[in-house]
Amino acid sequence: MKNEIKKVIESAEQTIKSVDSIHALMQLKSKFIGKKSELTSLMKQLGSVSKEERPEIGKILNSAKQKIQQFLQTQEQNIKNAAYNHSLQKDMIDITMPGRKLTKGGLHPITKIFREIEDNFISMGFDIAEAFDVEDEYHNFDALNTPADHPARDLSDTFYVKDDILLRTHTSPVQIRVMEKYKPPIKIIAPGRCYRNDNDASHSPAFHQVEALVVGEGINFADLRDVLNIFVKKMFGDDISSRIRPHFFPFTEPSAEIDIACVNCGGKGCNICKNSGWLELGGAGMVDPNVFDALGIDSEKYTGYAFGMGIDRVAVLKYNIPDMRMLFENDIRFLKQFS
Repeated sequence: MKNEIKKVIESAEQTIKSVDSIHALMQLKSKFIGKKSELTSLMKQLGSVSKEERPEIGKILNSAKQKIQQFLQTQEQNIKNAAYNHSLQKDMIDITMPGRKLTKGGLHPITKIFREIEDNFISMGFDIAEAFDVEDEYHNFDALNTPADHPARDLSDTFYVKDDILLRTHTSPVQIRVMEKYKPPIKIIAPGRCYRNDNDASHSPAFHQVEALVVGEGINFADLRDVLNIFVKKMFGDDISSRIRPHFFPFTEPSAEIDIACVNCGGKGCNICKNSGWLELGGAGMVDPNVFDALGIDSEKYTGYAFGMGIDRVAVLKYNIPDMRMLFENDIRFLKQFS
């Protein structure tokens, strides 16, 4: 049995030293000291050895197991050291080589338009107001003269958090909160993120909007028209004209839609403007007296106008982007064009 044990040790030493992977080493561990190994088989035969030789043979078997375990540990460390050295050679950096050129990042087109809109209105004397993305139904609908059965309140259009709490569908609630807190005169814009259950080439479920509110004595529709015309010229250039046409919104009376001459064809007619020569920009109108009365503002003394437009839509029009969804896909090839 002593010779058999010696042969197992010699075989184990030679075989273990020849492997170069941890996986193969684990297989050898099972082969030489596992439950079905030759060494375990010899240990099971220990009962058949004479009582005089049994202690010595048992000691030799235990010593053999320890030697094989030591072979395994030594080879495991050798394999790990070899892998580490290989990694060092593979990942070695030549410090004499020039470094990688750092490229400059750029602002996202929405951020650029966002800032440009703010700058344009600030230059016209507007202040910037902000409020909450999560709103209640009162500020988002009720205070804006929106009927209880208006389709905008439906789950198909609005994201409700719970009961009467929702993700704001426009930045108009900012106007209500400003009028609750401050007395006229008021002259603010409210830029921010809005949410509607809508997603296609010209709509996004999360989008950006800017609304304006001016309240004071003697404010009329001509003031609204002049501000809109100035904004369009500042934003799109002196060659782009604008127009106002009748429309309906619950919180303004009279109400209007703002159109600009097609930025692609200059008003001549093309497939983008459906040969009309005009593109829709946003909504506007004189603040409904019912809104003032509900907020404790004297509608006999004060008048005001409000208008709103999608910042994403302004970006699409200004940069002639064919699909609004491109603004949110984060395709670096697309974004690099605006850096």
